[in-house]
Amino acid sequence: MKIRHICAVVIAAVSLPAFAGTDFTKVQVLSQAEFAGMAKDFTAVGSYKSVSPAEPLGIVGIDVGVEVSATELQHADVWAKAGYDHSSVYMPKVHVHKGLPFNFDVAASLTAVPGSDIKLVGGEIKYAIVGGGVATPAIAIRGAATRLYSVSQLDLETKSVELLVSKGFLMLTPYAGVGKVWGTLTPNVSNLKEESPTATKVFAGLNVNFGLANFAAEVDRTGDNQSVSAKLGFRF
Repeated sequence: MKIRHICAVVIAAVSLPAFAGTDFTKVQVLSQAEFAGMAKDFTAVGSYKSVSPAEPLGIVGIDVGVEVSATELQHADVWAKAGYDHSSVYMPKVHVHKGLPFNFDVAASLTAVPGSDIKLVGGEIKYAIVGGGVATPAIAIRGAATRLYSVSQLDLETKSVELLVSKGFLMLTPYAGVGKVWGTLTPNVSNLKEESPTATKVFAGLNVNFGLANFAAEVDRTGDNQSVSAKLGFRF
């Protein structure tokens, strides 16, 4: 895992106003090709990032945390033309996971970028095909979706399906997975039409549990975009 990137995300969590964005008010100046590039970036930025292992929480289990994800933009010049002049997008989130019977978990997240009109809601449902144990890893499938709101010139929806595996060792639970992400970026301007990119996602992370306190970090690549996430909270 790229420790320096994770450290940068943690520092960003403390100083998020320094990474404040601006409103998207110039989408109409983009060409269709430029908008297509922005759609690929936005799909990676807005796609659901669970930052949690495959093992189920159990019927009384819960995972609550605050999180920051940073995604590098491949088309930062296009974003700048549209009104967002940064090379990465830092996404602070509140995340809640709840265990259900029969190895199911559900979760939801709420995102708001300070100083920007970027706000997202997301949700997931996960089923552990194998719950995991002392000698066996946990294997799970996860479906998730996100939706962008409050951006007047843009609408974004993403959907994703992932297969992941994890194995606990005392307080440490490394995990990894692969999946597919579908995005739809819709312009609310007359000169552009919507773009619907599809991307392959690979990711790896580490969950560290200190009793009730919990820390997790994850690196993922969705298409050509790399994201790093860090989450601090409670998991039991």
